[in-house]
Amino acid sequence: MRTLLALGAVLAGLYTAPPAPLPERMADTGGGTQLIIAEAADARATTGTLTWWDRRDGRWVRAGSAPARFGAKGLAEGAGRRQGTNTTPTGLYRLPYAFGVRPAPAGTAYRYARVTDRSWWCQDNASRAYNRWVEGLPKDCRAAESEHLVAYRTQYAYALVIGFNYDRPVRGRGAGIFLHVDGPGATAGCVSVPRDAMRRVLAWADPERRPHIAVGTRGGPTAITRY
Repeated sequence: MRTLLALGAVLAGLYTAPPAPLPERMADTGGGTQLIIAEAADARATTGTLTWWDRRDGRWVRAGSAPARFGAKGLAEGAGRRQGTNTTPTGLYRLPYAFGVRPAPAGTAYRYARVTDRSWWCQDNASRAYNRWVEGLPKDCRAAESEHLVAYRTQYAYALVIGFNYDRPVRGRGAGIFLHVDGPGATAGCVSVPRDAMRRVLAWADPERRPHIAVGTRGGPTAITRY
């Protein structure tokens, strides 16, 4: 009996409880009951994983996952990011609305804007429409400093606007950061996922549950758990 008790004590000492779900280890999840996490191994990575989560009965439960791509130059702290660096901004952001070249997937609850031939995302730092969707370019927004959304039929078949630098835009920090469908490789600063995953995210996301997206790394200054 003593031997069995001693063995049990040893085994108990060796037992390590599994880590809590990633959202439980975050400093902030945005206050809603849905959360999207885009995580890379480190700030130099251009690939990682997207997971989306529901809060049920006081616990976070993973609802889905998919491979993700990040900026061609990796990730950078959102508060200090500079426009044109091909880095994905880290941080915790709201998701203002969805858009796409294609019709909204069945079940989409988000406000969904259809892309037309006149749809642009203004990225001109001198424009009053900086970091905004516009139908027809304003006179103060140069085409060379903006994205003609319809030109990216693959990537913007379906997309969610990430609220980086959106509510009170800081000139030079960056514009046009989205969660969208994969293109041929790394992004210019967005987060991208396979087409089917993007459709699943849009069918799952419920604006009444105030979903946010957290972008970051497994450790270091841009760790997901900091947000």
